[in-house]
Amino acid sequence: MQRASKLPQTPLSILDLAHMRQGGTAADAFRNTLDLARHAEQWGYKRFWLAEHHNIPGVACSATSVLIGHVAAGTSKIRVGSGGIMLPNHAPLVIAEQFGTLETLFPGRIDLGLGRAPGGDFAVVRALRRDLHTSGEDFPELLAELRGFLGDPKPGQSPRAFPGAGTKVPIWLLGSSGYSAQLAGALGLPFAFAAHFQPEGMLEAFELYHNNFRPSEVLDRPYSMAGVPVLVAETDAQAMYLATTAQQMFLNLIRNRPVGLMPPVERLDWNAFEEAAVASKFRAAIIGSPETVREKMEDFLRQTQVNELMVVTNTYEPADRLRSYELLAGIAGSTKSANEIVETVTS
Repeated sequence: MQRASKLPQTPLSILDLAHMRQGGTAADAFRNTLDLARHAEQWGYKRFWLAEHHNIPGVACSATSVLIGHVAAGTSKIRVGSGGIMLPNHAPLVIAEQFGTLETLFPGRIDLGLGRAPGGDFAVVRALRRDLHTSGEDFPELLAELRGFLGDPKPGQSPRAFPGAGTKVPIWLLGSSGYSAQLAGALGLPFAFAAHFQPEGMLEAFELYHNNFRPSEVLDRPYSMAGVPVLVAETDAQAMYLATTAQQMFLNLIRNRPVGLMPPVERLDWNAFEEAAVASKFRAAIIGSPETVREKMEDFLRQTQVNELMVVTNTYEPADRLRSYELLAGIAGSTKSANEIVETVTS
């Protein structure tokens, strides 16, 4: 078997929700978030994203742009951004001003990933003063307005984002269905699929993105990313044990009893329906020893052909999370990229 010449490795990035441990504080979560970002920068991760969520006990990233600024100020080169900002929750001018400010403070390091879900329940929708009769149908119009505020200002344009105008903060569209995939393709924007919590339909979404892609001033070819749960430990058994913390997190959400991260357990107390529901959330998960994770990563890249992986790792002990990301960084150096896998030929 003969392989193509060595190609660049698939970039790895991190998505963090500033999870609190059960009984912990938001201040603890913020310290852990910054500590992880600093280590990720040393280990060569490309991006560190935070996601907007509201009214979820144990999730402390609601003021997403503020936390992005905190992480960017505590690091020096890793890109920091949103994965994502839920645009229908906000006036586009406000987001342009916030991210224009971030880009001005940390030039060349800010990403603006956008979603169209509320990031919470109906009570959140009401509290955020959103139109209760819409479900994101106006997202394309809001996106166009936001891009107008971040682009070069037009003569006589009013209002303008100060700062923001002319910063051209890179925009990503995020989604867990085909809607944003099609829109991102049509606009020539990068697209990220949220397989870390909704893996169903991932391959179809990427196909829609590629089929609908039109070159733009932003991209001349598609650029895709997948959010995926990854947990690496010294052995498969240890990794599966640590992963029960994330499984309990989803189990408590299914039971409508969200709490902070719980310690891992030897056995989960759930019924058949709950077990199946949690398993569906982890269909794209990559969990195991370094050897197991390397094989699963290459298989995932072969299936998806994504350009980048956005990794999500939730453990009860911060040290276990750091160790997982450290091991993963080492694995990445010996993991073939999607392009390298495709260009493998048999002689």
